[in-house]
Amino acid sequence: MTTSENTDRIPPALRTEALEQLLTERGLVDPNVMDKFIANYETNVGPLNGAKVVAKAWTDPEYRQRLLADGTAAIKELGFSGPQGEHIVVVENTDTSHNVVVCTLCSCYPWPVLGLPPSWYKDPVYRARVVREPRRVLAEMGLELTDDVQITVRDSSSEVRWLVLPRRPAGTEDLTEEQLVPLITRDAMVGVAKVHAS
Repeated sequence: MTTSENTDRIPPALRTEALEQLLTERGLVDPNVMDKFIANYETNVGPLNGAKVVAKAWTDPEYRQRLLADGTAAIKELGFSGPQGEHIVVVENTDTSHNVVVCTLCSCYPWPVLGLPPSWYKDPVYRARVVREPRRVLAEMGLELTDDVQITVRDSSSEVRWLVLPRRPAGTEDLTEEQLVPLITRDAMVGVAKVHAS
């Protein structure tokens, strides 16, 4: 058995902890600074932020208009900004049109509202196939769209990052903004899933 095969059997959490300990021992990182970064991405940056943006857009028509007109500014109104969020364009899914996001060059992604990109988003297979055959890729990911729904693939880049405003599901009309937030997933804001009422 090779060293590589042995390393592959170690859980990622243990490998990460060992790497952090090694870097700390060598004085290359300050554990307090590292803890602040981790806490920031766990609590302040991530899909919960995006869900709050979407829920506000669903319940506040004026905010929705501002969000679609200038995503970056409207998102900043809620306090979400920072690296990888300098220029975010928001596109809306409707009954007849569906948007899905990819970064064909690397993994550009709106971190302030979605956190770090999932592994499948960075996968070269997803990046290549979703452009060529989006309907099939979405179906493989569990999202079946009828033939009358037009699919638009949005290519994120270092200049523009995309956020999908998913359709509000039927049966949620009486829910408050706060009650809507837990329904909204990262995948729906990338366009590879729909939001479900429960």
